[in-house]
Amino acid sequence: MAGRITKSEEQLRPDPKFNDLVLSKFINCVMRDGKKSVAQRVVYEAIDILDERAKKEPEAPDSGLEVFHMAVENVKPYVEVRSKRIGGANYQVPKQVTKRRQQSLAFRWIIGAARSEKGRPMAIKLADELWAAAKREGKAMATREQTHRMAEANKAFAHFA
Repeated sequence: MAGRITKSEEQLRPDPKFNDLVLSKFINCVMRDGKKSVAQRVVYEAIDILDERAKKEPEAPDSGLEVFHMAVENVKPYVEVRSKRIGGANYQVPKQVTKRRQQSLAFRWIIGAARSEKGRPMAIKLADELWAAAKREGKAMATREQTHRMAEANKAFAHFA
């Protein structure tokens, strides 16, 4: 149901450690089976790892939280393709992405990329993916680039939007 109104934005409280609403939303997206404390531990460990890396790198942002925000901004898509049926044919029509959907897609792609990797603790995988995204690399950035390429390839159908 598109356009439904929920109170989730009003009810969202900033996270306890950094007092950041975006990070709180990210923790909620990482959370599985209602285990918020586990999700918080994973995300905070990842940010601590990013802090260590940021100190070692000369041109990196100052803190792990800045790396997190930079990664999310880099992964946000500006256009996507939506399937639309016109005259018996399905067209991939490029459309602008709303701010809210940009954020949710970025979160989904970063978390999905981290979870797809096997054999290491989630905090380390998440830190690696956030670091790569901050440097405009990694699986989440590849997904974003692929989305933008699809929209570019189908811009001939933009008039169906």
